[in-house]
Amino acid sequence: MTQSTAEQPAAAADDAGIVRVVLADDQPLVRTALRMVMKDTADLVVVGEAANGAEAVRLVEETGADVVVMDLRMPGTDGIEATRLVTSGPTGARVVVLTTFDDDDHVYGALHAGASGFLVKDMALDDILAAVRVVASGDALIAPGVTRRLIKEFTGRPARPNTAPRRGTEGITDREREVLTLVGRGLSNTEIAAELHISIATAKTYLTRLLAKLDARDRVQLVIIAYEAGLVSAA
Repeated sequence: MTQSTAEQPAAAADDAGIVRVVLADDQPLVRTALRMVMKDTADLVVVGEAANGAEAVRLVEETGADVVVMDLRMPGTDGIEATRLVTSGPTGARVVVLTTFDDDDHVYGALHAGASGFLVKDMALDDILAAVRVVASGDALIAPGVTRRLIKEFTGRPARPNTAPRRGTEGITDREREVLTLVGRGLSNTEIAAELHISIATAKTYLTRLLAKLDARDRVQLVIIAYEAGLVSAA
């Protein structure tokens, strides 16, 4: 069953600072839990709920949602294809994948499809809300611990069908390669600055340059590029 509007007033989605969210999961209990906790926030409003990927794509177009919290395993159009459709569409909506991770084999494909990060279903609800805000702000959810698990899980696996071609790191400086390596290891900007004995502002500048030179959408894609280029490993 699809819900096109939430219990919060739809008009609230037009207010400055409000993040409009679509919840896409075939488990009603998951959607209900997220909707109830978002109901008690001042800046997050659920504008739609979907039980499959096709419904999620339609709701994004209808509601102008900012963020989709997307399960991967859904009947019909799955979360990977829905993510690709949402992120390649004209709305500018961003996708946070919701996964069980330990037994989910599709996170790599979802990141290539355009997801700005992913959440694990057993995370605390407050952490999930914080992640939605991070992605809505234009950043990517690539927490160090999760990054390392991602690398461990997927480094060395053969390329999956229908994923974007691998990109090289030609054209970046030695220092930028160092920064890219640290991003791939899951270090935050603060940790990168400390590791390289530079300021946080300088670390951010290097990140901006890497995004431009490597035509990467966000930090998540930089992680993918780093381990595909062999700069990081599962060790």
